Amino acid sequence: MPRGKAIPKRIVKPDPVYGSELLAKFINYLMLSGKKTVAQEIVYGALDILKEKTGKEGVKGFDEVIDKVRPQVEVRSRRVGGANYQVPMPVSGERQNALAFRWIIAAARAKKGRSMKERLAQEFVEIIEGTAGSLKKKEDTLRMAEANRAFAHFARR
Repeated sequence: MPRGKAIPKRIVKPDPVYGSELLAKFINYLMLSGKKTVAQEIVYGALDILKEKTGKEGVKGFDEVIDKVRPQVEVRSRRVGGANYQVPMPVSGERQNALAFRWIIAAARAKKGRSMKERLAQEFVEIIEGTAGSLKKKEDTLRMAEANRAFAHFARR
């Protein structure tokens, strides 16, 4: 049981260039040490490179990329009768976005040798092509859920 009262969700202002709330949240995830303008330059630069390489326009391309990476199910640890089971559960909308952002940024940061803008753009292009590290992460999560489908009945407790 949670203690105290629930904290209200903060409203994120849409980003200044495209007016997209989803993109604004992604910029906030990417941001380090409160340097929002740096994060914005990186994201907008990556979207420009994405447009050059694939012809996908700004937010449309970004939305397609996020849609491809969003997980539908994940496994969660559940303790039942002294044993821990990996129970597959559906993922809520907010968490789908959070996981997708986290995986994309982690995969882009893992690449070496170029600017973050170029690494992020490369990750976006690879997602559209279907070869990205963040897509592999999504597939691994889905595979884990499939493998543990026998324990799905523990989700309804």
